Amino acid sequence: MPIPPEIFMLPAESDATLQQQVQQVVSEAIISGRCAPGEKMPSSRRLAEHLGVARITVTLGYNELVANEYLVARDRSGYFVADNAPTRPKYEGLTQQKSPGVDWSKWLSQPVQQREDILRPPNWMDFRYPFIYGQSDPDLFDHANWRACALRAVGRRDFDSLAQDRYQSDDPMLVEFILRHILPRRGIHATPDQILITLGGQNGLWMIAQLLLTDGQAAIVENPCFPGLRHILDQMGFVGESVDVDEKGLPPEHIPPNARIVFTTPSHHAPTNVTMPLERRMELLDRARQQDFLIVEDDYEFEMSFLSSPLPALKSLDQDGRVIHLGSFSKSIFPGLRLGYVVGDRALIEEMRKLRTVVLRHPPSHIQRTTAYFLSLGHYDSQIARMARRYRQRRAIMAECIREFGLTPAPGEFVGGSSFWMQAPPGVDTTQLALDLRRDSVLIEPGSTFFARRSPDQSHYRIAYSSIASKKIRDGMTLLAEAIERAERGR
Repeated sequence: MPIPPEIFMLPAESDATLQQQVQQVVSEAIISGRCAPGEKMPSSRRLAEHLGVARITVTLGYNELVANEYLVARDRSGYFVADNAPTRPKYEGLTQQKSPGVDWSKWLSQPVQQREDILRPPNWMDFRYPFIYGQSDPDLFDHANWRACALRAVGRRDFDSLAQDRYQSDDPMLVEFILRHILPRRGIHATPDQILITLGGQNGLWMIAQLLLTDGQAAIVENPCFPGLRHILDQMGFVGESVDVDEKGLPPEHIPPNARIVFTTPSHHAPTNVTMPLERRMELLDRARQQDFLIVEDDYEFEMSFLSSPLPALKSLDQDGRVIHLGSFSKSIFPGLRLGYVVGDRALIEEMRKLRTVVLRHPPSHIQRTTAYFLSLGHYDSQIARMARRYRQRRAIMAECIREFGLTPAPGEFVGGSSFWMQAPPGVDTTQLALDLRRDSVLIEPGSTFFARRSPDQSHYRIAYSSIASKKIRDGMTLLAEAIERAERGR
């Protein structure tokens, strides 16, 4: 007797196609043991009627399950659960004993030290007006061509190479494109042994800190700065010495004489967006030579320089090899990609590669190759151009609202970016402001998390336009202005 179709139920919500959903529910029933080897499956017609899908959908799903050895097809008899279908192992005779459990506080040798941040809730997409930074707009992403590149990357021609463990090297196609097309736009010339692919910019920062800092050495960070960098230094037991930025970025004359490494974001300072002028870049390099320190240049968003041409990267001006350059595709492709690169002296890159091998061996090969195809086939440049056009439009709308509603942006010179760094009126706590705005379905980022502990700041906030549609900006900015006005009245 066939298995009753009623045991199969499609999920209430799923991003998978109907055919994939049919495959999933049938394979799960087999793996869990609800369908035993040799049992006959419901006919495609009966299962289609029960699930409310087309018969061809069930037939295609069954055929795919045959190919994956979950089912076997018998002429004129239908489909049956394969004798060798995958199953979960069963453990019999084991009893679950109650115990107080392990006190992990005694075992964790170095618990992660991380300040509470409220930059964005996990369900930020459910908010109507998400003025948050670093998240992508699905409408701007080239899904079709990314999918085509992913399929090409797992084709037989590439798969034989990608299936190997390439722990001592990165995808040569991706490295080649970065060297020939990405870096020259920043004025940087390098060789393959001077570049390392990372799992995003923060992964690169962590490896650099692990290799180049020891107890008692001074890591200089900007104030305010990228919170992820502070978290890295905190976890390593360092307290990054902060240098306050001004309207031109990091002032070199304020770098202390004991500096060993200086972390900076000169092209788009994080989070103020100010651009370090050329003369200050040269001054910073001169001071690095005089005081004998290294510079880590986080060039995380140079592609968003759409208001004017970007200035040369610090690495392109470096004559001594003191600059370590970090790039990322998180902002230009999509944040979940988690792919970036480090450019530095070959001796440093060799050590970073060894450290990477110990921790994760290498970023997934098929992700590297998919990205390489996306870059080399021109889809990346098209996406950057599309994002620049849309960001320019959104920025103009937001700038108009800022002027109209009397809001105050922090001073500085900018060449682009995807956000505004704002100054709240005196006495307005932007952390509380951010929490209050959530009731109106508005998300902003309070500035306190970007500042050093020695200089707490509740007066700044960031509003970004990478994740919000142009048509929603004015309404969201109206709610923001009204909330600030209420906060002022309530002081």
